[in-house]
This record gives sequence, C-alpha cells and structure tokens, in this order.
Amino acid sequence: MTAKKGISLALLVAGVAALWLVPSMGVSDSLLNLLILMFIYTMLASSWNILGGYTGQVNLGHAAFFGLGTLVARILYTGGRPLFLALLAACVVPVAFSMLIGIPAFRLRLRGDYFTIGTLALSQILYITIGNVLPKITYLPIADIQNYQLGPRYHIILASALFTIGVAYALVKSRLGLGMVAVRENEDAAESLGINAFAHKLLALAVSAFLGGLTGGAYAYYQTSYYFNYTFSPPWSLEPVTMTFIGGVGTIHGPVIGAVFFVLLKEWLVMKVGEYHLIIFGVLFLLVVLFLPGGLVEAWERIRRVFTHRPAGKIVLSPSAEGSDLSGNSLASERKEVPMI
Repeated sequence: MTAKKGISLALLVAGVAALWLVPSMGVSDSLLNLLILMFIYTMLASSWNILGGYTGQVNLGHAAFFGLGTLVARILYTGGRPLFLALLAACVVPVAFSMLIGIPAFRLRLRGDYFTIGTLALSQILYITIGNVLPKITYLPIADIQNYQLGPRYHIILASALFTIGVAYALVKSRLGLGMVAVRENEDAAESLGINAFAHKLLALAVSAFLGGLTGGAYAYYQTSYYFNYTFSPPWSLEPVTMTFIGGVGTIHGPVIGAVFFVLLKEWLVMKVGEYHLIIFGVLFLLVVLFLPGGLVEAWERIRRVFTHRPAGKIVLSPSAEGSDLSGNSLASERKEVPMI
C-alpha cells in the first residue's frame, strides 16, 4: 500500500467513526434527521447507479424496488417480526420482483427507451394498485412511538448506507463490473468478446433491486407514519436519477456527492420557494445533462486538470487481465479505450 492510499484509508476510517459518533455528541434532532435523509438518498442513488450508470439500463421505476422494500419491512416489523428479518425480506422480495421484469425484458433484448418506459409503467402500476388495496396510513407500534429515538435508527441507516456503498464498490471493481461497463459501452461488441450480456444485466438488476429494497426497509423503520403507496410515487424513481447525474453517473462517489448536494439544496429551496423547487431541480437536471454530463465529479476533474496541467484521463478496458465472465468465457481481447465519466 502506498503512502497516499494509506492516508486516504485513514481519513475514510476517521470520517466513518466521526459520523458514527454524531448522536453521542449532543447534536439536535434536526441535524440527525438531515444526515439520515442524506444516507437514505445516497443509498437510493448508489443502488440506481449500478444498473443505470454502470450497465447502461436506465430505470425510471426504481420506486418499485424502494416501495416493495418499505411495504414488506413495514408489514413484518409492525407485525412483531424482528427488525433483521424484516430488513432481509425487504431486500429479497424486490429481487424476486425484478426477476419477473428482467428475465423477459433482457431475453427479448429490450434496450433504451423500451426498457425505460417498461420500468416506469411497472412502477406506476404498483403505485396505483397499492393505493387502492392499502389506502390507509401505516403507523409504527404504539410502544415504538412512545419510545421513539433517532439514535438507533441513525446507526442502522448509516450502517446500511456504508454497506450499500461497499457492495457497489466491490462489484464495479470486480471482473463482473468490467463486464457491466463493457455491456454499457457496446452490448453487441461485448458479446462478440465472450461477455454474457444477459447475465451481467440481470445481475446488475438484482443487486440494484436488493439495495433499493434495503433502502426501503431502512426508511420504513425510520418513519413513524406514511401512506402505504407514498413510497411507490414517481419522485422516488426520478430523484435517484437526478442525484446520480448531478454527482456523476457511472462513478462510486458521484451518487454520494449528488445525494448530499441534492438534500442540502432541496431543504434550502423548500424553505425559500416551496413547491417551486421542483421546477428549479428540473432546470438544473437539464443543464447538467446538456453541459456537464459527468456531473460534479467531471467538474472537479476539469478544475484539477487546470491547476495540475494534466490531460483528460481515460479508462482503459483491458479484459485480458480480468479473467472470465459469468458464463466462464475468457474476456481476453483487444484493448478498448472509452472516455472517463
């Protein structure tokens, strides 16, 4: 390990430790709530980024996974089941649902707008169905409301956010992650090199659904009351896309940066302009897509290159050094250079 990596690791550990100790520092509940929202939105954006950012399958129905996670966890937890079991079920059920979508969609090779519209339609179907079947408000058990404390919920959501980022990092740095990037860049070319595009896209969908469900389960444990269908509503699908593009799509730290920026700006705009903040975010999203497609990560790289006089970086896909894909086929092939996101 180089000295630079050692320093970075030490700073990361110190930062995580500081975040973990925040509730014991006597901070206000408003600050804890703000941090919890940042963690939840970070999980949403990071989970969406695995499928949409690294595999190139734009999902406008991420609220389906998030909502199923909240629904399952809420029903089990309020029914007296242990929290761990409720969170585990909140992760598994969205994965099973995603297979019902992903297997036929990817077998039929639905790409681009077709897959995007399909996921949006399924999310809306769940939103309307849950609203009709379960139109009431869900509450935490009376004992939980009487003894409600933010500290334990803060720690569980922080741990879930760290787990989500860790899984995303481990996946995209693996051979499977390299295959996902190859599928995103050119699916036909990737398959000609022996990469099983169907398996890689299905895996990305499953991981995205798993982490989206975990986010929903954590949210269900955090909130005292809400309408059952609220977590299936369109904003929970559109906001992860906005955060990821603002931060930097197809990067590990982009969704984190985007989530923090999004929550802080949203809280400030809600106080200043109320519902008009939706228009401002819409304009901001269009500006980022048009003029800064790499988000804040790209903006930082441009600034850093100006001061260090470095040329634009490139990501070099060198499959020959990465082993084999899900099907066991060798990934050895010619090198391919793609612009860094």
